[in-house]
Amino acid sequence: MTDTAPHRRARAEIDLGALRANVRSLRARLAPRVRIMAVVKADAYGHGAERCARAALDAGADWLGTATPQEALALRAAGITGVPVMCWLWTPGDPWDQGIEAGLDMSVSGRWALDEVTAAARRTGGTARVQLKADTGLGRNGCQPADWPALVAAALEAEKAGLVKVTGLWSHFACADEPGHPSIAAQLDVFRSMLDHAEKAGIEPEVRHIANSPATLTLPEAHFDLVRPGIAVYGVSPSPELGTSAELGLRPVMTLKASVALVKEVPPGHGVSYGHHYVTGGETTLGLIPVGYADGVPRHASGRGPVLVDGTVRTVAGRVAMDQFVVDLGGDRPEPGTEAVLFGSAERGEPTAEDWAVAADTIAYEIVTRIGARVPRVYLGE
Repeated sequence: MTDTAPHRRARAEIDLGALRANVRSLRARLAPRVRIMAVVKADAYGHGAERCARAALDAGADWLGTATPQEALALRAAGITGVPVMCWLWTPGDPWDQGIEAGLDMSVSGRWALDEVTAAARRTGGTARVQLKADTGLGRNGCQPADWPALVAAALEAEKAGLVKVTGLWSHFACADEPGHPSIAAQLDVFRSMLDHAEKAGIEPEVRHIANSPATLTLPEAHFDLVRPGIAVYGVSPSPELGTSAELGLRPVMTLKASVALVKEVPPGHGVSYGHHYVTGGETTLGLIPVGYADGVPRHASGRGPVLVDGTVRTVAGRVAMDQFVVDLGGDRPEPGTEAVLFGSAERGEPTAEDWAVAADTIAYEIVTRIGARVPRVYLGE
């Protein structure tokens, strides 16, 4: 998609130059031996997986990461080969055979997964690349410390049989976006202990990794062999406690724009949108912005979401509807078709994804990821 006509209903501009700059900025924080996995799950956090993956690799990323095997297989089908791709969210019956044939690194958190991947290796005649995940305290996926010795032993047996190659040992932080949280040091201690057991048992991993975006930015002691930045690749701060994107040396990649669809004058006391939660205080002008929660604009930001229109930041007036919302223009009369920026770069005076997260009582990850397929992506900097 390359149409950048200013009168499109809406578009999400994806600045691949900014993405490449973010990867380079992250690289500059790392020791030379530490590699980068650019996480492109969830369609690259709503930015477009294939194009963002290629841009990240161009900028020096060494690995790609996805959640589901289907996401990883789509990258291979798009011709992204010759680079390690890891996927970690497997369920029983998932396409292990295809994962082996595509050379994916597949995460294993328990015996059921190891059993399925070894059965697939027998069927295909290949050797599965697997990474053992340790639950060091997050409490989601991953093997508990008490079950770790048995999983390691079974993986070693499968490795001796030529069915698998254990390429990695890894885990994930629970609170790395909260500097100083006691769980961070506790998880690192557990991870080091589980690494020590696996390596003494005979596992020789290519990579050991636990660092997500906040840990990549703030915890060099957690970098090990590989870091896994996700949201930081897209120029969004992982949390307000860590600083703004600019303070972290990151450039927002997505700018969400719409065209003002209608401007009209209304009298005092006029209700606006469903439920009349906003009523005009005096004679004013209203601007119709033709995007809504079906496009990913959060309804929870009703009455609070910021929008830049004709050089002035306005606020959503009343409820966000499925396809549209309204801003009170205070008597200004921009022409229909005038550009409205929902979020982009603070350095350009635009509201940010972080601002919308505050308005919707959520996190900026959700703001960019939820922008739907009805909003075309326009790629810049290719």
